[in-house]
Amino acid sequence: MTSGHPSMNHGHPIVDHRRSATALLAAAIAVVCLLLTAGCANIGTISESALESCEVPTASETPNPPKLPNVTRANLKDPRRITGPTTAYTRSDQIIPISNAPFEQQKLPVTVTSADGPRQTVTDTTRILALNQNGGLAAAVYALGFGCNLVGRDTATGSSGMDRLPKVTANGMDLNAEAILALEPTVIITDTSIGPYDVQMQLRQSGVPVVFVPLTSNDGVAGVGRQIQAVADALGVTDLGRKLVTRTNSEISQTIQTINRTMAPTEESRKPRIVFLYVRGKSIYYWFGEGSGADSLIQSIGANDVAKEVGFKGMAATNAEALIKAKPDVILAMTLGVQSAGGIDGLLDLPGIKETPAGQHRRVVDMSDYEIMSFGPQTAQVLAALATAVYAPERSYQPEHEPEAVEKRLDEMKQENTK
Repeated sequence: MTSGHPSMNHGHPIVDHRRSATALLAAAIAVVCLLLTAGCANIGTISESALESCEVPTASETPNPPKLPNVTRANLKDPRRITGPTTAYTRSDQIIPISNAPFEQQKLPVTVTSADGPRQTVTDTTRILALNQNGGLAAAVYALGFGCNLVGRDTATGSSGMDRLPKVTANGMDLNAEAILALEPTVIITDTSIGPYDVQMQLRQSGVPVVFVPLTSNDGVAGVGRQIQAVADALGVTDLGRKLVTRTNSEISQTIQTINRTMAPTEESRKPRIVFLYVRGKSIYYWFGEGSGADSLIQSIGANDVAKEVGFKGMAATNAEALIKAKPDVILAMTLGVQSAGGIDGLLDLPGIKETPAGQHRRVVDMSDYEIMSFGPQTAQVLAALATAVYAPERSYQPEHEPEAVEKRLDEMKQENTK
């Protein structure tokens, strides 16, 4: 990744009217990369320094659903009686682009209606910022083939090496106008999950097109395709968006089918009852209920969402009494949230948790804050990892050296919260 200036204007490579030596060099290297490796995406749109530092995988339009353990539900334990915590890891955080040369199909300028009302005209996609609460917009930009054009990130963006990009959010999800303008973005893609709105308006008034895409995170898995397509339309690659939506939805549907065929119980009495808690420090900030997006994750892996059972909607603070009454078998949480609470023991000490079946069994399934609610091109990977952690934890993928990565993220979060 790089935050260096792209060498071309308006997102179209090999169109420098000055025919400079730099442009010719970039074009030549682009041809070599495409012929030899097909893995130097958007090489004509970045600077010479970026040619060496920005590498992306070879593109593919073929669905590649994640591999699930070769098990049958008959050979698995009753998921409501499994004990002990499990961390759910995807086998790779690498996003595969749908194209290594999106500029070849790009149509600029493009005018789209921003979700907040105004029409926005995008003429240049060489310096992109994609900012929202769960990192899904940046993931979509990367998957469309524009990974080397991203110049900054939000706190939630961390996959495919994008955590090396300069961060433009502070105190969690507050946009920093000065940090953003310093990166000289040519287009900003965002939604209402992040703000303040006044900052987004300030950026638009500075002359940068700011495109709000519809907020689909509350739709969870069902909203993935709409979000990807909205990002593609804003970047002038509508057709590539359709291809990426098709690939992503195919991977999601195949994964859900496999989970339900091999792992998820068919008997209602064996379906684990799961609650998703958003924890930070020594308190439970939110219970994610119906319509939060978390419910779709739980239902997609064939489990019962406790929030739906008790009629709890949206995201709101909870209390010990409500949690005890809900009687969850499994608590789903974000990894950094668990770490900030003092690990599993600290989490279990939070009000009400020890009185639940999940607390008594120490049954907590956590997953990276940067993956679990991203709802983007990696959704199938997220579902596969969650299902394995819930139904077959002994087969759950556990990478090496992950504790160091978690500590690094935790330190980053602590630094943000002290600003």
